[in-house]
Amino acid sequence: MITETELQEIRNFLNKAENPLFLFDDDQDGLASFLVLWKYTKKGKGMPIKGQLNEAISEKINREKADLVLILDKAVIEEDFVMGIKTPIIHIDHHQPLTIESSHYHYYNPRKENDKDNRPTSYWAYQITKKDLWIAMIGIIGDWYIPPELIEEFQKQYPGLIPEAKHPGQIIFDTDFGILIRNFIFALKGNGQNSKQCIKVLTRIESPWEIMKQETPQGKFIWKHYAQMEKKYQNTLEEAKKVKTRSKIFLYTYPSSQDSFTSLISNEIIYRKPDKVVIIGRIKDDKVVMSLRSTKIKLPEIIKKSLEGLTGYGGGHDLACGANVLNEEFGIFMTRFKKYISEENKK
Repeated sequence: MITETELQEIRNFLNKAENPLFLFDDDQDGLASFLVLWKYTKKGKGMPIKGQLNEAISEKINREKADLVLILDKAVIEEDFVMGIKTPIIHIDHHQPLTIESSHYHYYNPRKENDKDNRPTSYWAYQITKKDLWIAMIGIIGDWYIPPELIEEFQKQYPGLIPEAKHPGQIIFDTDFGILIRNFIFALKGNGQNSKQCIKVLTRIESPWEIMKQETPQGKFIWKHYAQMEKKYQNTLEEAKKVKTRSKIFLYTYPSSQDSFTSLISNEIIYRKPDKVVIIGRIKDDKVVMSLRSTKIKLPEIIKKSLEGLTGYGGGHDLACGANVLNEEFGIFMTRFKKYISEENKK
């Protein structure tokens, strides 16, 4: 876990900062983490980050003239990036722990003490602020974790919004709260300007009902964007559902478009087909960008071995990972991946 002493350290950094810069992963956990922390301090700005943080990005960050950089829910950052940043860095994450050391780099990850404790970053954002529980729950449940100690308080504040459920997928894909989660996911979709507007509008929303019931202009704006993205998502999902296979692996690839739905589709398919290992791949330029899901077989080591000698990278949680590989090497990757999955399946 992240201790109360460490949480207080983060609060102290936030309270002293005049111009913090929030760099968050471009998913619902990263977005919710940013919103919870930004609403606490109401200073600075946020930037969703796709891919890795590297030395090239550090130059852009320094031009922002922030006095504190907060990295939220980013599994992989390069040491050169850390060394290139001139201000204190707070990095809160819940993926495989990193080993970067620097006097201005402060790393908080529950898995440092207990590798099985991978509660989402938005969970810890709420522990820091104790505010905006509804936003935190969007990130937490959207990242496939139901926090029993927070459900009771949530039900008091928003009765009926989250029904009793034992599986996060049930909430995400079969309830009204799942629609709210997808409003956040889709706020990060679309062209850059649309996404930037959605994020700004979300900082102004105080209640989930503003979105669900379109009670305010801000809520109506987010809902309209959600409706447009939901239609695109459902079209892509329907194509994925047409895949029929007796194989252990469910594989669906599709040509790149402006919007990526690989993560959400892989989550929905693994919820509907829990006996499969799911790979949803988007062919982008010369690469295949993948989201991989499983319910039992641990994926990171299999992905690592499947990528050996190839141009690509991958990783994440035991049962939920991302990866990419050159399109021309995708066949090699899949041959290896199928072999290793078959070996694990026989154990």
